[in-house]
Order: sequence, then C-alpha cells, then structure tokens
Amino acid sequence: MGGGRDPYNVVCVAQNGRLAYESLIFAASFRAMNPGFTGRLLVAEPQPGPLWSAETRLPPEVRELLGFFGAEIIPFESSAFGESYPHGNKIESLLALPKDDPFLFFDTDTLFTGPMSELALDFDRPSASMRREGTWPLPPLYGPGYGGIWKALYDRFELDFDRSLDLSQPDEHWERYLYFNAGWFFYRDPDAFGRRFLEFALSIRDDEMEELASQSLDPWLDQVALPLVIHSFCGGRPGPGLAGLDGTVSCHYRALPLLYARESDHVIAVLEEVTAPNRIKKVLRNSQAAKRLIYQGAGQEVRRLFDQSNLPHREQAIRNRIKTAGYWLR
Repeated sequence: MGGGRDPYNVVCVAQNGRLAYESLIFAASFRAMNPGFTGRLLVAEPQPGPLWSAETRLPPEVRELLGFFGAEIIPFESSAFGESYPHGNKIESLLALPKDDPFLFFDTDTLFTGPMSELALDFDRPSASMRREGTWPLPPLYGPGYGGIWKALYDRFELDFDRSLDLSQPDEHWERYLYFNAGWFFYRDPDAFGRRFLEFALSIRDDEMEELASQSLDPWLDQVALPLVIHSFCGGRPGPGLAGLDGTVSCHYRALPLLYARESDHVIAVLEEVTAPNRIKKVLRNSQAAKRLIYQGAGQEVRRLFDQSNLPHREQAIRNRIKTAGYWLR
C-alpha cells in the first residue's frame, strides 16, 4: 500500500497531563488543515498498570473534545517502559494500531500548518524526521568514535552499516551516520514496525555493549533504535517529497515557549487561530502553559526576546534565555 494517495492513519500518543492538552492542539490543527482527510486520526492512550504510578487516562473533557475533532482513542498496555521511560509510549503504542494499515506517527507536540496532500508518502520505504542536532552519541576522548559506536549497533542486528552512510559528509562527522528525530516516522505496517522497534530498543537497553559503556540512553533510546529499524525495512533519509514535514505541513515545536521563540509568523497565526474557539479555549486554559502563552499574551513576549532571522544555533541556548526571562512553561 505504498503511496500517499491511499488512506492511512495519523497517530499520536496522549495521556493525563501535558500531553492531553498538546493532543487538543494536535487534533484541532490537523482538522483545520486537512478537512478532506480520508484516513483515521488516532490518539493512542496508555492504560493504568504497574509501570505507572499515576492515572494515565485522559480527562473526560479532553476525550470529549478529541471526539469533536474526529479523533479515535486507542488504548494500549505498557509492558516494557511506562513511567521509567515515557518515550517508550511511541514504541508500545504501535502494537495496538490496526495491523496492515499504513501509519504516520507524530509526537504530540506537533502543530499542523498545511495539507497532508502536499506530501509524497511511500509507505513501503519508511523514513523519519531530520530536524535534529548531534545529540547522540557523545564519543569519549579515547574512542570509540561515531563510526565505531554506530557500526557496533548495526553489527549487533546484522545490518549493512556501509549502506546507511551519507558519504557526502566527512568521516566522524555526526551527520554521516543515519540519525533521526523521532518526532515523525511512518511505515506500511505498525505491527511489524512496532515489534522490531521494541526488540531493538530492549536489546540496546538490556544487553551490555562495550561500545555503549559511556553513552546515556535516557532520553535517547528511541532515537538510537529508530534508524536501525528504518534501515532494516529498507528505508532511509527522507526525500524532497517529504519536505513539508518539519516544513509547510507540520511543525514539531517541542514546547510552546520554543514555538513562540523560533517558528514563523504563519505557525504562530495557525496556533492562535485553532485555539481561539471557546470550545477549545475552555479546556486548554487548564494548561498553565497554554493559558499564559496563548491566551494571556506571554508567548508574544517570548517572541520579542529573539530575532527570528538570527536565532542561536543550539536549542539549549534558546531554552536558557526563555528560562532566564521566566517564561519556560510546559
């Protein structure tokens, strides 16, 4: 079922707390930008269990509003990660999605800014977001380097390391090696993808590797396993037909203060337009971040802290300036 013209499922994960409110922005902006979408909009919800210490289910008012936007809530069980590694939700949720139905997964902190019809999706060739920094690995002074660490991982899963390399980048430069942000990814079958994602992630987490001895896997585990999974299904870096993701179609903003600090005027306008109706405002005002940044104007104050045409190169520098000004809200 390759090709972007076929119906497919758009998926995010939400649970009680911050993600509940982000899911409303996700669903509201998706419907505003894609009124003719013929697939399903799915919100995967982790269920309470021994791996969670607090309530995970969405509040009734959020469930109702998600339903108004045409989203279907899909429950799933946490058997491997849970509270100890919430990023694992995106891995375990895939196993609850309709088998054999192509899926496009997004992190919940995503705003849709254009129609999905702009994308050239080939679900037979998985890919993921390239909006990332060189956050992993951090090679130790005396080695191994980037190449040694990544090759050890490819070798563990009997994958062709050389085929994954971007030879236009110099040896030991982080961009030479296949590395994604897990903010979006897709494939034709969520069950096959999810099972392999889980297998690889648990092996990396639980089975000792000398090359990983000095490396932190929290919060990077999903981003370490993801390129290996995509490569194993004959996928790779996204082509120009996917430029709208992290571009004109979607914006992975990560946190509302970052959205106001660095995104385009169009992104800001879409956010404020889709969150303006009283139906959504009534619920979103329960989020301190949304209340202050969107509805009380603090977001525009954050925006004035930066020259959007000359932003700091590192995201951490942007975060630090926002925190110093007292506007870091999530």
